[in-house]
Amino acid sequence: MYKNYRYSELRQKSAEVGIIFDVMVTGVTGAGKSTTLNALFEKEIAKVGRGVEPETMELDSYKLNNAFRLWDTPGLGDGKEADKIHSKKLIDLLYKDYGEKNGFIDLVLVIIDGSTRDMGTTYKLLNEIIVPNFQEDRILVAINQADMAMKGRYWDYENNKPMPKLIEFLDEKAESIKRRVKEATGVDIIKPVYYSAEYGYNIDKLLDMFIDNIPKEKRKLKL
Repeated sequence: MYKNYRYSELRQKSAEVGIIFDVMVTGVTGAGKSTTLNALFEKEIAKVGRGVEPETMELDSYKLNNAFRLWDTPGLGDGKEADKIHSKKLIDLLYKDYGEKNGFIDLVLVIIDGSTRDMGTTYKLLNEIIVPNFQEDRILVAINQADMAMKGRYWDYENNKPMPKLIEFLDEKAESIKRRVKEATGVDIIKPVYYSAEYGYNIDKLLDMFIDNIPKEKRKLKL
């Protein structure tokens, strides 16, 4: 389903710029990066970590179709030494050249765990890795685990969607995160999309955010 989602539009945009659009998917450990990729591809392409142990330690790329590729990356929050190694991998990816046809990473998606208010490591990720090495207008933020935003309350498990009270809470949370990111990093992001990779809720909205914010030209290195 998602492989062909808005594909004609996506392919046209890709042809106009002459590249495959590359999105780096990042966030803190446990935010659900691999689960998100599995939801987008509707099959297990990325191994999911369970408990406190992260699964993604390397950089892996997956083509959703001939116009769109996503990169799974190791998360921050695994300890000082591990974070140092992972930070270098992320920065190297941001500067990786795919040649004249493809260029560099076009968008960065920072995934936030919707079940927590602790944003410290996310701010570190933005302030120390993403913002110094990437164009601010190409940074997107999304809130995963919408089903756990109120500790599992007000989630309609029969229909896999939030009830009105939870929707109101998630809308407020998205606006709050937008403000907090601006205050903490100086980056003025668009309002984050909230979704649940676990239950496949709002995955189309996540793709809409990608496609609606595809750059109109190849990314150049940030000087």
